[in-house]
Amino acid sequence: MAEEPALVRLEGLTKTYGERVVTPVLRGIDLEIHSMDLCALTGPSGSGKTTLLNLIGLLDRPTTGRVVIEGTDTGALDDEARTALRGRALGFVFQFHHLLPAFSALENVMMPLIARHGRKKAWIREKAEHLLEEVGLAERMTYRATDLSGGQQQRVAIARALVADPALVLADEPTGNLDTQSGEQVLEMVRDFNRRLGTAFLVVTHDDHVASACDRIVHMVDGLVDSDRRSG
Repeated sequence: MAEEPALVRLEGLTKTYGERVVTPVLRGIDLEIHSMDLCALTGPSGSGKTTLLNLIGLLDRPTTGRVVIEGTDTGALDDEARTALRGRALGFVFQFHHLLPAFSALENVMMPLIARHGRKKAWIREKAEHLLEEVGLAERMTYRATDLSGGQQQRVAIARALVADPALVLADEPTGNLDTQSGEQVLEMVRDFNRRLGTAFLVVTHDDHVASACDRIVHMVDGLVDSDRRSG
């Protein structure tokens, strides 16, 4: 039986900044992420983790190399096509959740689908309500983001990341700004959605506990993949 194609394939990926003084950040990354992966991306500060996440997330373009998502070579896409692919295939969770403070939890979760489809529709609301129930916020749907605790806001961010059924969620230090209990709840939700929905997650973390909860750990040093192993 043929192996399933990679969800994301990185080939010879480099990223440099500056013109007169060139600073290399990524020095040649070859990496594949597959459906159902629950993968931690680790490494010291300055190793290139966030830069790599931004390239996979189509928030930036590589200096050289290819980013292939669901079989599409993203280097050949214009900005509009990249935005469409990002909205269809990828979800994002950040350390600072970036919720819209004037809007309710429900409205924040609905926002990606409203942006894509142009207006509110009944099925969008129903889907957002279901996801908020899934993350334990059924009683907090109408609360504004600023009236929720940090852990609750991060759960809203997870629901928002999943509302468009992405194949891959990119999470940058998703527990880094939370207390231990809230962080554990967020981590458990990530594991649950990975297993139950089949959504792949790539989680940037400095936390060994978070990394060990993932099935795979990719460790970066000085802009290169130093190791790629299964945990446990």
